[in-house]
Amino acid sequence: MQTPIRHARALAGGAVFLLASVVGAQEWPNWRGPNHDGISAEKDLKTTLPEPLKPIWEREIGSAFSSFTCVEGKVYTCGTQDKRQVLFCLDADTGDVIWQTPFEEEYPEGSGGDGTRATPTVNEGRVYIPGPLGTLLCCDAQTGKEIWKKRFKHKPQWGYAGSVLIEGDLAIVSVGKANGALLALNKETGKTVWKCGNDQAGYATPYPFTFEGKRYIVGFTGKSVIIAEAETGREVWRMPWKTEWDVNASSPIYHDGHLFLSSGYKHGCILLRLGLEGDSLIAEPVYPVSDVLRSKFQSCVLHEGHLYGCDEEELNCVEFLTLEQKWSVGRGRMKHGSVVLANGYLYVLSERGELQIAKATPDGFEPLSKGRILSGRCWTVPTLYRGRLYARNLEKAVCIDLRD
Repeated sequence: MQTPIRHARALAGGAVFLLASVVGAQEWPNWRGPNHDGISAEKDLKTTLPEPLKPIWEREIGSAFSSFTCVEGKVYTCGTQDKRQVLFCLDADTGDVIWQTPFEEEYPEGSGGDGTRATPTVNEGRVYIPGPLGTLLCCDAQTGKEIWKKRFKHKPQWGYAGSVLIEGDLAIVSVGKANGALLALNKETGKTVWKCGNDQAGYATPYPFTFEGKRYIVGFTGKSVIIAEAETGREVWRMPWKTEWDVNASSPIYHDGHLFLSSGYKHGCILLRLGLEGDSLIAEPVYPVSDVLRSKFQSCVLHEGHLYGCDEEELNCVEFLTLEQKWSVGRGRMKHGSVVLANGYLYVLSERGELQIAKATPDGFEPLSKGRILSGRCWTVPTLYRGRLYARNLEKAVCIDLRD
């Protein structure tokens, strides 16, 4: 039997654990969020925007496509300063720079935009960021001080773009060719644990899922899609997936035994039904390749059986299991827009910087509110964190208050 003091301590410990669980559920530590799906656990968010629409803060950080990760009141993203790519740690409330760490020489790319393509990954006090030229940095999340660094040399045409996936003790990246289509490193030391495949890297972040009780990693490479066992790196399935310019950038989506893939440049999408065959996987197309979604570099969200996302033409709603298009809007105007979902609502940022908020429903797209929050090219998906939306164009980051 516990003494009153021990009982009080136990209650206090439980309260701390509960608080930590609540806070942890709101953190956004990696690309596409804690569940790798672009869906936020935020509940009490505005669905109408004030007029005039003014950011809480804005900050010039230099060119990059890097999105935001948000942990313990800090925001991590990348920019360009003094001809160097820079990893920034910002105060989530004020936008003030807590620290900044240059990690790779500048990356000029005239056809799309300069700078870092990947998004920082934060895990257990460390930040991981790949540069487009092949640098992989692991640094201290509190200070920005380097812990370890590696350099890879098989970058795809538009630079490395996939972020780091943390899977248990592993930091998994897609670096390509002799370094591995998928490469798993010890997240604390950077030491190689396993490699899978020798395909040229694509532009997608390695994607994890659980099937029949086992963890797997999808590598969406330049010319194919492969699946590896998370623990060993053993390749258990592959399929050719060839697109113009070898651009496979959109995040795969796994749900209920099915794997969805989509690519742009007039290629299309496919839904695969997974199964087991001995110690390997099999995958059968539910339908032939469809042009209903052609996601060049943006990714869909899956909500209540429907996919929502902007491809190279428009914003779409597509039924997941049938690939039947329920609606499409904004042809031309909504191409390359980005989508994040919270509490059943879509937060859609167009490539021209207009934010639209609408209920996620297959019945149609009816914005409850819209407003311009940025100008210029906005190809980076926003992040929702503690009642705020963090978004950027190539040069500037903004924070929008969505708290009720």
